[in-house]
Order: sequence, then structure tokens, then C-alpha cells
Amino acid sequence: MRYFLHLSYNGTRFSGWQIQPNAPSVQEAIEGALSILFNQYIHVIGCGRTDAGVHARDYYAHFDVDKPLDHLAYKMNRILSQDINIKSADIVDDELHARFDAQSRSYVYRITGEKDPFRYEWVTVLAKFDKLDREKMQQAAQLLLNYDDFFPFCKTGGDNKTTICHLTRSEWVFLPEKREMAFHISADRFLRGMVRLIVGMCLNVGLGKITIDQVQLALDNKTRVDKSLSAPANGLALNKITYSSLNKKLL
Repeated sequence: MRYFLHLSYNGTRFSGWQIQPNAPSVQEAIEGALSILFNQYIHVIGCGRTDAGVHARDYYAHFDVDKPLDHLAYKMNRILSQDINIKSADIVDDELHARFDAQSRSYVYRITGEKDPFRYEWVTVLAKFDKLDREKMQQAAQLLLNYDDFFPFCKTGGDNKTTICHLTRSEWVFLPEKREMAFHISADRFLRGMVRLIVGMCLNVGLGKITIDQVQLALDNKTRVDKSLSAPANGLALNKITYSSLNKKLL
């Protein structure tokens, strides 16, 4: 039978979702907890990768076992650290796949102009916050909706077979009274390091280091953006995953 896990995690102390040698990962922690509970090795497949230090407010994973276990989410949370929360563990249709059946993924990147000791793991503090041209940043974000090939925002070393992504949202939300801003982006899929590179590009546009014309030229020619910048990981969170068939396949 197939279990579907719904979880969230603080990625600060992890090397990302995927298991890596000599580095703690979320996948490794979850597989470890499941292996203890089921007394056998359990392989878990996640809905996607997140980089080291990146968080997930909404994440799904699945695994297969021979027999069910009552109160699985509760028992997993007793074993796992405070950085991971299992929201639910449901038995689903055997064909439901956490990664391949996900229809859309949404990320949020949060930036603040104020040092915040209570949220430093979740937001990026920007010293030049008040110097940003918000109108140009919004124009840069909206420009991306005209394209579907995001080679300029694909981190080298990835295993992507294609750089095609279909965006449905790309916009900044500004909260000047709080000296905060958040970048919201949604698509059917994302490339390795894509969101952080897009945020870095918008920041460079907002600071006048590059122009929107330069960004458009890179997208048209499928070349790297000048002065490429990857924003710090801590401000980024996978915010929502959607499945069209999830509710129908819950058993």
C-alpha cells in the first residue's frame, strides 16, 4: 500500500530535501523515522528537491509498505526533530506519485529591511532595502510571464533535461509600512536554483545594476543574465503544492 505524507520543514539545518553524502537531509531524517517504525528500510519519494537552507511550508512525499500503521503521523513526529512536522499520513491509490502528479508548485521569497532576531532563519535582511526601485522590480517579475524557457535562471550542474517551465504567477508584494517585501512565483516545475536566481535578478534591477532590457535580451537569446546573483537560501520557502487528483485518491 502507498502512504502519502503531508509535511513542512525548516531547512536551516539541512542540506536540502535529497539525501547527500556526509550531510543531513530531510529525506534521510524521514526515512530514518519510518525505518524505525516499520522495522525495515523505507524509501521515500518527495514532490521535488529543495536546496540547502531552503524551507517548505507545504511538501508531499510517498512511500510503499506491506502493512499499515495506526497513528503514523503522530508516531513520526515523536521521533523527528522540531524542524520537521508531519501534518498527515494517508493511504492513497497506488498510482498517485508525489513528484509526477504534482500540477503546480509555488514559492515565496521574503525580504526585510529590519534585522529580526525572531525570524532570521526565514527572511533575508537586505541592507540596501530602501534603495530598491520597486516599480522596476515588478516590471522585471512580470516580464518573466512572457517566456517559458528559463535557461538564464538555471544553476549550472543540474540534471534538467529541459529548461521549459510554465509560469502562472510572478510578482512582488510590497509592505512598506513593515519594510518588507515578498516575491511570489508559481509554475508547473522549477529548475535548479531558479527562484533564487530570479530574485537576485530582480534585486539587481531594483538597485540599478542591470536593466530590464538586459534581462529581456538574455531571455530572448537564452544566455546568462549579466551580474548573475543567487539570493540567500534562508528567505525562500516552498509554499504550496497542488494535485488535481489528491482528494479523489485518498482511500
